[in-house]
Amino acid sequence: MNPHFARLAFTPQVRDTQQALNGQPLSPPADPLPPLALGERERRFIAARDSFYLATVGATGWPHVQHRGGHTGFLRILDEHTLAFADYPGNRQYVSVGNLGDEPRAALIMVDYNARRRLKLLAQIRVVPREAADFDLLDALAVPPDQPFERVMVLDVKAFDWNCSQYISPRTGPTPEETP
Repeated sequence: MNPHFARLAFTPQVRDTQQALNGQPLSPPADPLPPLALGERERRFIAARDSFYLATVGATGWPHVQHRGGHTGFLRILDEHTLAFADYPGNRQYVSVGNLGDEPRAALIMVDYNARRRLKLLAQIRVVPREAADFDLLDALAVPPDQPFERVMVLDVKAFDWNCSQYISPRTGPTPEETP
């Protein structure tokens, strides 16, 4: 496991659970941690995605998971630890955006079902209204002109980890729900 992810995920309660179920907790990451950087493998994977799942937590403490989609590569890599995407109009509930106003920490899961690969990210997200986004940020997003967006989400990646592929079912054709 990536040491940055382990540092954030392995809370005392998680380590106690690991002890109870595994007979020992997983080793904590050593200090100091190496600098966090999305490598070439992560960059290629992110650039090839056309969707991901975004999890936020509201003021009530309840989690909320929302699907985000766009053209392939809509989640842009700005540097070794910063991502951004244009947020398009959706169901007009604004749960994710509202949650991020109270708590900027979020989790993303990106899945390549056919290759059976999954990448998890933990990030702090800054919501930038469309009219407040500067030219360089808008240029980096390369938003197609026919796709109006409402805001930009800028993600400061704090940790990432490749997840077990054991139960990812390949999806190469229509699902039963898509079949007439």
